[in-house]
Amino acid sequence: MKKIDITGVKTKLTLRLLAQFFSTVVLFTIGLALLFFIGIYVGHRVIVWYYPWGFWYRLFKFADSFRLYLFLLVWGIVFLLITLYFWNKTIGYVDKMTKAIDDLFENDTDLIQLPNGLKDVEERLNQIKYNIMRNQQLAKEAEQRKNDLVVYLAHDLKTPLTSIIGYLTLLRDEGQISQELREKYLSISLEKSERLEALINEFFEITRFNLKDLTLEPAKFNLTRMLEQITYEFQPLLKPKGLNCSLKAEKDIFLRGDVKKLERVFDNLIRNAISYSYQNTEILITAISRDQEVILKFCNQGDTIPEHKLNHIFEQFYRLDAARTTENGGSGLGLAIAKEIIELHGGRITASSENEMIAFEIFIPNPS
Repeated sequence: MKKIDITGVKTKLTLRLLAQFFSTVVLFTIGLALLFFIGIYVGHRVIVWYYPWGFWYRLFKFADSFRLYLFLLVWGIVFLLITLYFWNKTIGYVDKMTKAIDDLFENDTDLIQLPNGLKDVEERLNQIKYNIMRNQQLAKEAEQRKNDLVVYLAHDLKTPLTSIIGYLTLLRDEGQISQELREKYLSISLEKSERLEALINEFFEITRFNLKDLTLEPAKFNLTRMLEQITYEFQPLLKPKGLNCSLKAEKDIFLRGDVKKLERVFDNLIRNAISYSYQNTEILITAISRDQEVILKFCNQGDTIPEHKLNHIFEQFYRLDAARTTENGGSGLGLAIAKEIIELHGGRITASSENEMIAFEIFIPNPS
């Protein structure tokens, strides 16, 4: 958001009003002097020559004798009036600016309007008002997505819980159940319990989520080794869909950053790739170091993401498909947190999708 430089605006406005004030006083002084000069000239040419007697002659001679005092008196009175005018104008500017600042937080969409002398302030205030309204709308949408997600999670909690209760009830009530069936039911119950734990963790993630709490603990580390380890650890999760994860990284890329938080970013991107990949396809991860910058790319084959969804993909609690269960979709926090972490490192993250390919690209500064 573009901030208003109050000191700069005050200085600029003060200089402008002073310039107007002094130019008005100078022009008035010149005009009054010319008027007095013309009056004296006309008086000498007309009254003294053509009416050298009577009331007008005596009045002119009296005024001519005190012309300097008369000039100063008129000048002083008009100077006072000019000063009062500009004083009231300044007070009016202050009142209008105060009201305009109060209007910033009004819910109406009307633009702020200020006098011509405050057009630069008007423009900045309208920009701030637009940003406030936009941020309020984004916060409202994020809160709605969060509430919707809680509903999805609550619904999804019932499914594994019902299964666990059902299978455990069978194990308790069926005394003649075979060992093979008993092991099968226990295995299913364990699987559903693990799923239940994951959903509960999602709830904790939502309740404690706050991007403002993110701080970095930077250290120099071998990025190539980290990526090798992460891709190896994901092998068990790739098998159910027949996926293959390939890493093409330059040897020994050293990067200064927060190891744990960057691990979280890469972990989230790989999990997303697994969730949204076609079966029996490849997830490709590349990492290169170019011009004091590390560039990473995570690519997978999946349904093309529409442009209007790509524009929101890094927003808090946004899920590509609201109809999907949390088992596939997640809480919608991962990419928002990933974006914040990368930006805290001074970098940026982008998403693109076309021809059934999904790609996330990360750029992180890496000075020598």
